[in-house]
Amino acid sequence: MGTKRLDINTATVSEFEQLIGVGHLKAEAIIKQRKVLGGFQSVSDLGEVPGVGQSVIDLNRSQLCCNTSRRASRAIRVRNASQSSNGSPTRKCGSSRLRLKQLSVFKRSKSTPQAGKAKRLKVYSKQICENGVKIFRSRERILPKDSDKSEKLLISAKSVYDDGPSTSSSSNNSAADCCKALHESHRTLNECLSNQEDNYGEEELEMQEGEEEEEEERESIQGDVNSIRNDIERGDNTEEESNTSDVSDSVYSLLKRKELHNRLYPSGKRLLHSKLSSPQTTYGNLKRPLKRSGHPLHRQRIPSKEHPPPGLAEWLKQFQDWGNAERLMAVDELIHLCEPTQVRHMMQVIEPQFQRDFISLLPKELALYVLSFLEPKSLLQAAQTCRYWRVLAEDNLLWREKCREESIDEPLVFGSNSRLRRRQPSPKSPWKSLYMRQHQIEQNWRTGPLRLPKLLKGHDDHVITCLEFCGYRVVSGSDDNTLKVWSALTGKCLRTLVGHTGGVWSSQMQGNVIISGSTDRTLKVWNADTGVCTHTLYGHTSTVRCMHLCGNKVVSGSRDATLRVWNVETGQCLHVLMGHVAAVRCVQYDGRRVVSGAYDYMVKVWDPETETCLHTLQGHTNRVYSLQFDGVHIVSGSLDTSIRVWDVENGQCLHTLVGHQSLTSGLELKDNILVSGNADSTVKVWDITTGQCLQTLQGSNKHQSAVTCLQFNKKFVITSSDDGTVKIWDLKSGEFLRNLVTLESGGSGGVVWRVRCSNTKLVCAVGSRNGTEETKLLVLDFDVEEKKDKMPIIERAQDWSYPGLIGTRLELPKPHRHKTGATLAS
Repeated sequence: MGTKRLDINTATVSEFEQLIGVGHLKAEAIIKQRKVLGGFQSVSDLGEVPGVGQSVIDLNRSQLCCNTSRRASRAIRVRNASQSSNGSPTRKCGSSRLRLKQLSVFKRSKSTPQAGKAKRLKVYSKQICENGVKIFRSRERILPKDSDKSEKLLISAKSVYDDGPSTSSSSNNSAADCCKALHESHRTLNECLSNQEDNYGEEELEMQEGEEEEEEERESIQGDVNSIRNDIERGDNTEEESNTSDVSDSVYSLLKRKELHNRLYPSGKRLLHSKLSSPQTTYGNLKRPLKRSGHPLHRQRIPSKEHPPPGLAEWLKQFQDWGNAERLMAVDELIHLCEPTQVRHMMQVIEPQFQRDFISLLPKELALYVLSFLEPKSLLQAAQTCRYWRVLAEDNLLWREKCREESIDEPLVFGSNSRLRRRQPSPKSPWKSLYMRQHQIEQNWRTGPLRLPKLLKGHDDHVITCLEFCGYRVVSGSDDNTLKVWSALTGKCLRTLVGHTGGVWSSQMQGNVIISGSTDRTLKVWNADTGVCTHTLYGHTSTVRCMHLCGNKVVSGSRDATLRVWNVETGQCLHVLMGHVAAVRCVQYDGRRVVSGAYDYMVKVWDPETETCLHTLQGHTNRVYSLQFDGVHIVSGSLDTSIRVWDVENGQCLHTLVGHQSLTSGLELKDNILVSGNADSTVKVWDITTGQCLQTLQGSNKHQSAVTCLQFNKKFVITSSDDGTVKIWDLKSGEFLRNLVTLESGGSGGVVWRVRCSNTKLVCAVGSRNGTEETKLLVLDFDVEEKKDKMPIIERAQDWSYPGLIGTRLELPKPHRHKTGATLAS
């Protein structure tokens, strides 16, 4: 059973949308055209709809039909009549077109009486002339004033039918006069429209397909018009029908033109002439529009370099003759007059002129010099630009300079094991790898997850009085008369140094040499590798409270108010420095000068070779507890809450740093930056060249008790306190970053006594004075995690208080077991 076909005279918009190649817009256009025409006579009439071509008709022909039965025609006429009551111009045109179709049917009919034809002719011709007059009046905005002649001709033709005689011969003459008047009006209209085309240029409306069907229809109409014209000239019996058809076809072309104008420009804008909708000559000559000269109009040519617009050369010449100021003004005005699309075009032309890869055009040495001004982060971004930029941005010497700017030490050293070196792939830029590793380490300190610390338990419940950290070894001294050597890698106690008969209160470590001072009034020199006590230094008559090791010499200060200079290798006392009248609490030695602070409120500068006191620095009003000395400046901290900066050469006090409220228990000095920790629970950062306080590390996250120890480098400050916490701060901004250690017994007796830091590790000595916290060492690791298949790499990092030795690595030496002078750990 066949499918039901779609009747194009009754189908709705939604039904037309189901056809192939017909969307919503085309479906509405079909309905609109159907209303204009008063109904389709065949499926081929769809070709008159703009956008519906022959190809669309062929694809859907098997699904379409055109029902032209009397009932369908009557339904269409009733629908159009009801719609025409609303006064729509397009519906009137459709009604006129229906009457034209009826006239053509009437012309072909041979059985209708002559009198009926004459009567209907008069009625229809009168209405057609009225519509013609309305068409001319609707074009008043685009037609010149001389078009009044054409309008008068149509009005006169209308009057002929209003007052014409009733006889057949008179009707024939009247129809002939009316036809001539319409022809003359049509010719005048075409001339006016042609003049408008000359003024406005050729602006053609390009229709999609349907041209062949329209052309055939017009050729058919022109043939009918020509045959009717010949009948009028011969004056035969069919003159009346010929006049009727001629008038119908002439006015039909006018109506169709008006209908297309209303569809394209509903607001009354000027008409765009189309080769499909604007007949240019009388009786439907549908060829291409002609100029007055008779030559066809051509599409306006797009300007190009070969065909520039007129006047461009003169404008450019004038622009070249102007100076810089005039050119800039002209460009500003030109940009102001341009539309957004034109400004966008200018941007597309101008931007590539500034996107030159000048780095690739420079010699490599100059290119590297330019890149050396970039920050490391910018260098990494530049490496992603192209291959050549990547080669330049990974230059080893370039990254060496970046490492030196950040005080990052030499690249990694893996030792003398050639087998190990072969297993390690050499990176393209070792310095870049080192920089990236250091950057990752800094991020670990700041925000990285805290790994489970290693617990180094020892010294029972005694107080850890001194702490040293060098390389992979940690040395702790206690009032239990012993020192212990620990492995920072494994957390195991390597050996216990036994020999003192009193509590150990001071120590120093350099390489594999350990020196300790005790309440037994002696100093001992130990070999860290073997645990052997190589020398016992006698001479002091009271507790050795402080010492400082430099090279192969160590200077010790005692409660006996004297200082002694010792040779570590031989154990000989080289010099005795006498001058203080109270216990010496702190000492510094740079290999040339000795600086000491004592409980007599004095700071003294010594020449150890001559054993003379060069300067006595007076100004403190209470005991001096801490000292720092960089070879130029001396910084002393006292119980009088002040910190003083002195000149080592002349002994003058340069600055008095005031701000703390209690004892300054710890000082650290590097590159003219001083960090001080105080018993008032605050930490301050100073510039000793100006005496200005740069930062105060306090706020809601500050310590809740006295600061016991501190360490700092160029990025961070590490502080410990009696409140059982270790905090990390940003040196430049003073911002609190986070807590690195928080004891559960903090605030109830738990204390962090000492902290020592390397580039990647933090060692804390913790305990309590009331037994609430077990005495132990905590080792926190912030290093970059190595791959499992790599051999362990040992770090040779000095305490943060000794710059220049951070970041390098040494091969792990093989441990030796000795029975004398040390107790080996199991």
